[in-house]
Amino acid sequence: LRSKMLLVGIFGACLFYGDGVITPAITVLSAVEGLEVVSPAFKNWVIPLTLIILFGLFFVQKRGTADIGKFFGPVMILWLLVIGALGLWQIVAHPEILWALLPWYGWKFTWHHPGITFIILGAVVLCVTGAEALYADMGHFGKKPIRIAWFFIAMPCLTLNYFGQGALLLADPSAVKNPFFNLAPDWGQIPLVILATAAAVIASQALISGAFSVTKQVIQLGYLPRLRVLHTSVKETGQIYVPFVNWMLFAMIVLAVGMFRSSSNLAAAYGIAVTTDMLITTVLTFFVIRYAWKLPLLLCIGATSLFFMVDIAFWASNLMKLTHGGWFPLAIAGVVFLLMITWKDGRALLAQSLHEASIPLKDFLESIFIAPPKRVDGTAVFLTVEPGTVPNALLHNLKHNKVLHEQNLFVTVRNHEVPWIGMQKRLEVEPLGHDCWQIIVNYGFKNDINLPKALGLLTGRGIKLNPMATSYFLSRDIVVPTLGKGMAMWREKLFAQMHHSASAAAEFLSLPSNAVVELGSKVEI
Repeated sequence: LRSKMLLVGIFGACLFYGDGVITPAITVLSAVEGLEVVSPAFKNWVIPLTLIILFGLFFVQKRGTADIGKFFGPVMILWLLVIGALGLWQIVAHPEILWALLPWYGWKFTWHHPGITFIILGAVVLCVTGAEALYADMGHFGKKPIRIAWFFIAMPCLTLNYFGQGALLLADPSAVKNPFFNLAPDWGQIPLVILATAAAVIASQALISGAFSVTKQVIQLGYLPRLRVLHTSVKETGQIYVPFVNWMLFAMIVLAVGMFRSSSNLAAAYGIAVTTDMLITTVLTFFVIRYAWKLPLLLCIGATSLFFMVDIAFWASNLMKLTHGGWFPLAIAGVVFLLMITWKDGRALLAQSLHEASIPLKDFLESIFIAPPKRVDGTAVFLTVEPGTVPNALLHNLKHNKVLHEQNLFVTVRNHEVPWIGMQKRLEVEPLGHDCWQIIVNYGFKNDINLPKALGLLTGRGIKLNPMATSYFLSRDIVVPTLGKGMAMWREKLFAQMHHSASAAAEFLSLPSNAVVELGSKVEI
């Protein structure tokens, strides 16, 4: 059950990439479309300006958000206050819109027009989406700041704006073409377009940063090959930049803007990924509180059933968008999921192949120390996938160099399905004799991997580790696809290409580049 639920969660992460393509495209495009309200002459400039803004946004990602992030808060507060004030202005002019606060009218409309209500849910979900970002930011800020920002600033201003748009439509139904920008007087429309664009860029930034963070975690869970991850801040370890993800997202966003060409068309594609994620989150919540927290069954059902009914209603309504563009984010999620599963299955086949050809480490050490090779000063760190087996790098080193270092550490790095593992549980050390040790280094999927720093914890355990006299020996395996009982040949070839394209293990483990020795070998799967 755990493995199945993990796959469901992984698919939810894949849907996040689909959302990560649609959201920046629709937010920036809808903001720039405000120019059409100012003058129809700007219509031909909407797409080019949108692409220029998006390119600038993705281009500056490598610089990080540490410097520009300080402006995000004031801009968003100004944005929310402005849209709240615009909505309040219309509400004061047409206070009858406040009757919509009574649930009676909603129930009455649903009773008399159930079909239309079901269709409307697919549009109303656009007012709900974005709330998931609150949970994404929970780990950065904590519950209290999120609650204060939502209940005292974001929700009141958004509510005023939505009611203001409704009041405007009651007075002028023709404003339905773009009720948001029509809230502003003529003199304020260009400043509102500029402010909306800035807010859209900030909203997109949050999603792009989230894509980097999710990618890093998925890599450490073993569902994606190693990618180059750059830290953009010396103070905040969570601020990272993944070049491959950055430009792939940009390429897909350009494709989305080119295909759909308007925010209304993108709205048809928007919603399925988010509502499916909402549904998956509710299902996973049930399993967490039932099987991890051990709460009573009736309490678990009661706590999640209401959310499930709301989520399933939104999800079912958004399924109607499937043929009108909803397939686009699902297709992106499907491709990413295929890559993840292929990588996971391929790694399992690779580990099995290496295990079948492996030699027990303890037996090997006993045999070579009967007539030991020449010992040289320093420490050799041999990376091995499976503890207790002889790494290929050691065999190659003995074959070609015919020496053994004074100290030898056989290190296995393990990533676990928990967010964090503290320093007190980082290392597992087993002496093998003859100044050799088997070491397991444990990381959670949110921990930053730094092998030299982790090995520094060995001080005081009988191991004298001098960083200047330490060499890291890595096995660089070349995967050879073969016909057999493994995956389909096309998947094996795909895995082989992914394995070949993966960034170097040395960079992933934060090893010093001048102390790494890589020795290659071919492995059939």
